[in-house]
Amino acid sequence: MSHFNIAGLREQLLEMHETMNEPDFWNDLERSTQISKKVRIAEGKIEHWERLGKRADDVEATMELAEEMEDESLVAEAGAEIKKLMADLETLKLETLLRGDYDSCDAYLSLHAGAGGTEAQDWTQMLYRMYTRYCERHGYAVKVLDLLDGDEAGIKSVTFEVSGENVYGFLRGEKGVHRLVRISPFDANARRHTSFSSLDVSPIIEDDMEELNMEDVRIDTYRASGAGGQHVNRTDSAVRMTHIPTGIVVQCQNERSQVQNREVALRMLKSKLVELHEREREQKMADIKGEMKKIEWGSQIRSYVFHPYSMVKDHRTNFETSNVDGVMDGELDGFITAYLQMQ
Repeated sequence: MSHFNIAGLREQLLEMHETMNEPDFWNDLERSTQISKKVRIAEGKIEHWERLGKRADDVEATMELAEEMEDESLVAEAGAEIKKLMADLETLKLETLLRGDYDSCDAYLSLHAGAGGTEAQDWTQMLYRMYTRYCERHGYAVKVLDLLDGDEAGIKSVTFEVSGENVYGFLRGEKGVHRLVRISPFDANARRHTSFSSLDVSPIIEDDMEELNMEDVRIDTYRASGAGGQHVNRTDSAVRMTHIPTGIVVQCQNERSQVQNREVALRMLKSKLVELHEREREQKMADIKGEMKKIEWGSQIRSYVFHPYSMVKDHRTNFETSNVDGVMDGELDGFITAYLQMQ
């Protein structure tokens, strides 16, 4: 693992510990929180590496013993452990690709149906299920913040919070437009349709990490709809915030009060502004390096073809699979790994 510099990581950890021992370290809460988080991440990677090393030593000892005793059962045991060891090594290699400032953060995900009415809304619901299944597979917690049902089927939009280890780092590459080609179940003539849905991903950050002038924010309240109890239909508890300079809009209606919805919406807005600034910085770096590929909002990143053949292909990495059912059931690791490796 040439890209996993364990010696350099230990040196960085030592420097951060020295910084934490400074008398005025805790005077700057934002700086101390960020450094403490980096320390926890570095310590976790080092401990993971050391555990893998110990297990590798144990496997080597088992193989030597199996050779001395000519014991086939020990050989089989060592072989099984090697397979597990290689899988864990791949996981660690993937974690080392997460180098962004916010990769360890939780994330807000928002899906929006494109043009196409019921067909696009059904596709958006399918994508929502796909991402919730991915989260279940990885032990991530999902909380719906805002959901707007479709007119006849599916959903027009949904915003949900995903919590877990390195959520934003793994899911940030899923941002963009997702395209579906299939025989529409809503078309009586069984014609092939193309549908689009967009996914937005932003990191969940600490409140004080983003300065926000509230004079630039328009706040609207409205009556919430859907599940949540009778109280949501009697008061204007739902909150929509619009950041006038950028045009960013967020909304939340699933908390129990307007105050709670307002707090969540404000966190979402700050997170989206942080992500916007991060993308602007990346774009400037790409311009400086003369890269031709632009970082664009709404760029089509992946096609899901159900007919006339089965194929899911990422247009950035060219990673593809014919296992459409598996992908729609949340098997996205191949796409996510390919994207991180490309970066």
